[in-house]
Formats: sequence, structure tokens, C-alpha cells
Amino acid sequence: MPKVTIDGHSIEVPEGTTILQAARMIGGDIVPPAMCYYSKLKTSGGYCRTCIVKVTKGSEKDPRPMPKPVASCRTTVMDGMEVQNTTAPDLLDARKGVVEFLLINHPLDCPICDQAGECHLQDLSYQHGLAKSRYEFKRREFEKIDIGDKIKLHMTRCILCYRCVKVADQVCDSRVHGVINRGDVAEISTYIEKALDSDFSGNVIDVCPVGALTDRTFRFKSRVWFTKPVDAHRNCNKCCGKTVLWMSGDDVLRVSARKDKYGEVEDWICNDCRFEKKSASDWTIEGPRHIDRHSVISANHYEKKKALKIDVSNQSKIEERAHNPK
Repeated sequence: MPKVTIDGHSIEVPEGTTILQAARMIGGDIVPPAMCYYSKLKTSGGYCRTCIVKVTKGSEKDPRPMPKPVASCRTTVMDGMEVQNTTAPDLLDARKGVVEFLLINHPLDCPICDQAGECHLQDLSYQHGLAKSRYEFKRREFEKIDIGDKIKLHMTRCILCYRCVKVADQVCDSRVHGVINRGDVAEISTYIEKALDSDFSGNVIDVCPVGALTDRTFRFKSRVWFTKPVDAHRNCNKCCGKTVLWMSGDDVLRVSARKDKYGEVEDWICNDCRFEKKSASDWTIEGPRHIDRHSVISANHYEKKKALKIDVSNQSKIEERAHNPK
């Protein structure tokens, strides 16, 4: 098996493994960000360029470095390859340039965006973005439209990662939306509004890395960091029935598919589970969902709320005794 070294960490991987996949096998901070690559969608990757890395040694047979940064999601590992990601300052500068291009037309409306708190572009902008834009021209703008009775498309936020198009191609029973026009006027559209009606069309919301595709049943109801995500399941004859319920008290505000630490869906879910089952009694609740990545969602310590309430109660009793000694 070919051996690759990424930021000083070596690993042997199966033939045909990409640099990004190898980095994920190692894990940790050396994993490049990815906005368009999705392991469960064939032919994904190669669009956004945020996962670029620096190959300082091509292979044992040909040790010459590659002349410019390469997309790690599309570059196959060769035996003896050496790669730099976080340890190459010039590579990080190049990634900052990619992020700047992604943000050129983005409205930066995080304070009113439902994706805030779980947005990969938001993470990238904090890590690599500039304090203000150098772009002096008019930004492209699109009207918000409904593509289906449960899905809102805010094309102004879109970075054209193509994930939603590939979901429609590979997961849904038919595709009625895609990319129309070219260049800086290219957009995701259906030609006919409210045309998405597949049983699995809601999965385009889960794969969208920004706030371009949002759940109309959840819009503006709550910030995700104010909710409590719990794992739940039900018997469903269309999908696996394994979901995450985003709850406020006993109310189910949103239902989504379960995702791994890279934000990728573990199993696709149907629209019935996602949009129609909004009562806690519809589900068997398993327990708190652990968000396994840096995220403000876990900042409210929802997993430890019971213990926190007990601690607060005990602390109050101690203070009461201190102020009112017998």
C-alpha cells in the first residue's frame, strides 16, 4: 500500500485513496477544509479549491515537488508522497485567497442566517477571511425563491458547490433543478418555482455547506445553539428513520439527518421524517447528540444540563446557608 506523509504524520492507505481521505484517516488539525467534496456523493469535489495542499515530494519514484497547490480531494496518493497543509505558510496564504473569492458575492448576513453556528463558510471566514473586502464592484444578487413547499433557496449565499445537484441526481428519484447560465451569472434553479417534490429532496438542505438552502419549517424559529440536539429514531418504510431532533424544551423545531464530524450525512432521510414528524411522541428519543467538531452548538453544554441544574441548585443551598446561618 502507498505511504504518504502529511504535516509529518505518516500513514499507509489503500491504492486510489486521495490526499484528503488520507488526512481524514489521520484526523486532527491537519485535515484540509472541504466545501464541495462529499464522500457519499460520486464525482463531488474539485469545485471550491478550499482543500488545496502543497505536495513537496511527488513520490519515491519521482521526488520532484508539484509546481503549485493541488486539490487534495481530487489528487491520488502516491507511495512516498509528502504533503504540507498547516505547516506551509505560503499554502495558507493561497487558501486565504480562495476564501476571499468565495466571499466576494456572499452577503455576510450571519446575524439573520439560519445556517449560522453550523456553517462551514462561517468557520473558514473566521480562520482565513480578511477583516473587510477589497472587492469594489457590485455584488451579484438574486431573489429568494421557494423550490418545493418546504425548501427556501437564497441563491445570493450560494457558492456553487454542486452538492445539492448531485443529491438530486444520485439520491432522489428525479432531478428537476440544476445550474443554469454560466460564469458570474450561474445559479441553482428549477426554471419552475416550487418544483422539488421528491421524497428525498429535503437532503439538499443537509448537504448545503452555507445558508443557500434552508428548511422553511424552521426558518427564524431559533438559533441552533439555543436548541438541544438529540438522537432519535422511528420505524419508517422509506428511509432508515435515524435522525437528530433539534428541540426547545419539549418542542421539536427541526429534524435533520445525522452527520459525522466532517458535516457529512451518515444516512439519507425522507421528507416525511424531516418535515411531517414534528412531535416528540412520533419518535423514540435515544439521548443527547454529541457534536463532534468545534462548534458553538456545544457551547451551551446541553449534554450536561441535568448535572448543571443540580450543581446550580446545590450552590444556591450553600449560599443560602452562608447568608442565613442557624
